Amino acid sequence: MSSAAPRAHLARPPVGDLWLLVVAVVAISTSGPLIAACTAPALAIAFWRTALGSAATWTWVGLRHRGEVAALDRAAWRRMAWAGVLLGAHFATWVPSLRFTTVASSTALVATQPVWAALIARRRGAEIPRAAWVGIVIALAGILVLTGVDFALTPRALIGDGLALAGAVLAALYVTVGQDVRATTSNATYTAICYAAAALSLLALVALLQVPLVGFPARDWVLILAITIGAQLLGHTVVNRVLATTSATVVSLAILFEMPGSTLIAAAWLGQVPPWQVVPAVVLLFVGIALVIRTTTRAGDPPSETPPG
Repeated sequence: MSSAAPRAHLARPPVGDLWLLVVAVVAISTSGPLIAACTAPALAIAFWRTALGSAATWTWVGLRHRGEVAALDRAAWRRMAWAGVLLGAHFATWVPSLRFTTVASSTALVATQPVWAALIARRRGAEIPRAAWVGIVIALAGILVLTGVDFALTPRALIGDGLALAGAVLAALYVTVGQDVRATTSNATYTAICYAAAALSLLALVALLQVPLVGFPARDWVLILAITIGAQLLGHTVVNRVLATTSATVVSLAILFEMPGSTLIAAAWLGQVPPWQVVPAVVLLFVGIALVIRTTTRAGDPPSETPPG
């Protein structure tokens, strides 16, 4: 990240950053619909997006950050490797969730990551503001409403909801483990090592479960490449760039618009129009998560939310 002074908690971002955030949110919002449209096995999609993302980021790190990588100590390597395993586990749960439930439900539930990150921080001794607790209760109410609606419509969707929630918890653990390392390591190096560890952990899982990694139609490879370039690289990379000059609170709140963004794309492209009963649940989730982000994220801190897509 840049050495520029962090901006105020909710200060207006530079105009250029606003446009970059629009690009990032659109890129991230394509992830759920692209995964839902891809016929390749879910774990294969998770593996290839991390493997291809790792290859791309390692190319950059090899050109610009070789000295930094060489200077890393064992403790840093262990923490980043563990963060990568958690990232791989996040993708191993969230990506398959889109095979069981709608893009709207899966995206809304995985976006609860900041709620679980706040609860993990409280478990580690951090103070949680009263407003954040209100947000947590509102978000949990939204989860109950959404999962209840999904179960009433089709019990199979409850499996997807559970996987999406597991993905949110694992993403929160990933952010928690990586925070200390990110304070002293560039995002490029951190991302490259995490993606590599995630890809290796997913490779072990697909080998254990005998999931095929090749033999897909050309259309699936195009979709996997689009997921990697869009959400995996363009979304994450642009978010990291904006964090250098815009507060983490503003960035995290902007990322919340992945929820309606993914839903609109899935509705227009895949015909996945969510039932009206889902709307109150998503509104509760949006409001609750926004409260948690606003009251627990401070300028200069790592964001309480990283794009789950």
